[in-house]
Amino acid sequence: MLSGCGLLIDAVEQVWPVAGSKVDIICERGRVQVGLAMEPFRPFVFPTIWTDEGARVTGLDVELTRAMTDELSRRCGHPVTPVLHLVRFRDLFRLLNEGHLDWFVSAVATNTPAPSRAGVAYSLPYFYGGGISGITTSTTVLERVRANIQQQAMHPAADRLAATSHALDGLTVAVQDETSAYYYAEANGGTSRLVVCDSLPAAFEYADAQTEPRIDIILGAQPVLEYMVKRVRKDWSPLTRENGRPLFLTKADYGIVVAEESYRLRWLVNDLLLKLDESGRLAEMRTRWLDEEYAFPRRASLEGLPFDVEKMASHYVQGTCRIKLGS
Repeated sequence: MLSGCGLLIDAVEQVWPVAGSKVDIICERGRVQVGLAMEPFRPFVFPTIWTDEGARVTGLDVELTRAMTDELSRRCGHPVTPVLHLVRFRDLFRLLNEGHLDWFVSAVATNTPAPSRAGVAYSLPYFYGGGISGITTSTTVLERVRANIQQQAMHPAADRLAATSHALDGLTVAVQDETSAYYYAEANGGTSRLVVCDSLPAAFEYADAQTEPRIDIILGAQPVLEYMVKRVRKDWSPLTRENGRPLFLTKADYGIVVAEESYRLRWLVNDLLLKLDESGRLAEMRTRWLDEEYAFPRRASLEGLPFDVEKMASHYVQGTCRIKLGS
């Protein structure tokens, strides 16, 4: 009797009985529309490259997309293909709300208060221990940040209770537009000057050109910035506390973003992530992309996913920076 019930449940799960749900639609069409940031967020999303097989993109979030789609295929009972849409990070939320995407993933913090992020929901975290931090090329700037934090202890009582809200006072800070770092700086900038950039590469380019006002700190996702200073931009250093530990301005976990009303899809995504976590696959992904030595173009050619080649040219246009008025 129990085995029979089990068979019946398996059969029901195969055909997705709730008519008209997002999951039904995905299974029926055999494709899942997945958004990724066009701007690189290494090691989560690397710059796209051209291979013998065509345009490819790779990174931790791309491997996660492949693993999620493999699990989804098993649930649907037939192959489901991920269709990648590489668009500007600031457009991902809008495209999801307009129904062009089933979900998107690009090291997105699940705890960022922002009006532009209304109408979306987040999965279980697939990456723990992230958050917002900064990098600099100047030891003087690092000392200034540490001094700001120490001086905060002498502020009025309400300020003393805040952890790092005055860390950036008096400094020029660059952030990528509409990322969590942007909203943090906007809410906690104090007396700092804010330079808003279209991408992280644009922020580096602005800083390298020594354009006035000169950038003291680039603010962003701590795992991304840590990867950059260790492997790509070794002329920059992370902000740290006196004991050498990374200075987090806020903590965050990263999750998959889905439409708020897609309740059944949210349950499914959470279930798929739980399976990947309990099997150890998520931990393996983190080790592969954050700790191992590798050449990302080779990984892209061997295991990267294809995307619309028409996006290839615009991917390399990383935009500009501008001073936020009033900062």
